[in-house]
Amino acid sequence: MEELFTISVYTENNPGLLNRIATIFLKRHINIESLNVSRSEIENVHRFTIVARMKELAVKKLVGQIEKQIEVIKAYYHTDDEIIFHETALYKMASSLLFEQREIQNVIKNSSANIVTVDPEFFVIEKTGRRKDTEELYDQLEPYGIMQFVRSGRISVSKTEMNISTLLDKLK
Repeated sequence: MEELFTISVYTENNPGLLNRIATIFLKRHINIESLNVSRSEIENVHRFTIVARMKELAVKKLVGQIEKQIEVIKAYYHTDDEIIFHETALYKMASSLLFEQREIQNVIKNSSANIVTVDPEFFVIEKTGRRKDTEELYDQLEPYGIMQFVRSGRISVSKTEMNISTLLDKLK
């Protein structure tokens, strides 16, 4: 049975690596649901956080292929139960709604979202949480007219230690 996996890839920061990793998914006809790349907790090491739906056997093989890339230090995969994760969404709305539609203030308050900027023409709401949370807020705001919407890729930390620092120390 297919399930959602979060793949964490620790790498050197070299041009072209993202393309090669994406090609590994493409060759296996696996759709990337979410992708985030940032520096990691280790100096000069970056972390790719990739979310994809597949069978566990497929993710094991995929992680093995990713680790064959020369710039990849280590790759891990986790189920949702093994990590703590969030996404952030931004919703741009017409400023007039904030003052003319009092219900919209209740929607924002009840969803634990924040207004991050107010302009004469628009205001922007930020919601951090799981995908179902950001989608629920989208559904509540949609009848009022969303001018723009964007959601980040998943960010996550594992509940257990991944020992990447120990691995790097051994390579020195």
